[in-house]
Amino acid sequence: MKLGWLVVAGSLAFAPACVKSSTHRAKVGALQKQLSESEAREQALKAKLAKTEQELAALTTERTDLQKQLEVGGAMNAAMEERLKSLGQNVESLHKERAIAQARLEELRRQKALADERAATFRNLVAKLRQMIDSGQLKVIIRDGRMIIALPNDILFDSGSTSVKKAGTEALAKVAQVLTTVSDRRFLVVGHTDNVPIKPAQFASNWDLSTARAVGVVQFLVSKGMNPKVVSAAGYSEFDPVVPNDTVEHKAQNRRIEIVLQPNLADLPPLDDVGK
Repeated sequence: MKLGWLVVAGSLAFAPACVKSSTHRAKVGALQKQLSESEAREQALKAKLAKTEQELAALTTERTDLQKQLEVGGAMNAAMEERLKSLGQNVESLHKERAIAQARLEELRRQKALADERAATFRNLVAKLRQMIDSGQLKVIIRDGRMIIALPNDILFDSGSTSVKKAGTEALAKVAQVLTTVSDRRFLVVGHTDNVPIKPAQFASNWDLSTARAVGVVQFLVSKGMNPKVVSAAGYSEFDPVVPNDTVEHKAQNRRIEIVLQPNLADLPPLDDVGK
């Protein structure tokens, strides 16, 4: 399942009830800006690589000419030996610089491809969930570099309950149908609460409640066709709010379920140098 570097999260509040097109354009614009910057760095590296290769060709030609002169003359003087030695060192240095530049260029190309893929995944999710977004059932956002589908608790659960309501099951069934089409990704379902202490006796804390709700959502998604190997659950209680818990409206925004698209391990930088 792929990314780095993409992921889906956020919180859904009912004010506003849907993702504004301007917000979506701004997020896509930010991704496009990252792609443009990557392309600019790629062009700069290509130019440096071309210059390095020209210098290498010139030095190689000069060294070859000197070697031919020495062969014809049959004798080497100290000055020519020193020049050849210097040329050899310069050529070796240029070879190393070229190898480094080529490696950096390849990494930039890889990062650009990953950014293109993340942008396409985000656009596809928004397109497939557009009706639900417009109706206020969920949001699709990018937060902290992760793509997130956020659903408010009011759609999914009654207060203090872990049983998904009828409206919630209908929404989650549609989400499951879309997520089964996203290949090469893992999903983390995260439960969130506000900072009001839990009252029902069956839950010791908001940790228990948020985790139980996340597990319930995972079980429902799996029942609707999602692969259990690629979906997991977590509870963050009140400790990852999207807004301060200072008003009734803000507390409602913090009570939510998020489905996070996890980055692919293959998208992360290699760990070859760890421990060296």
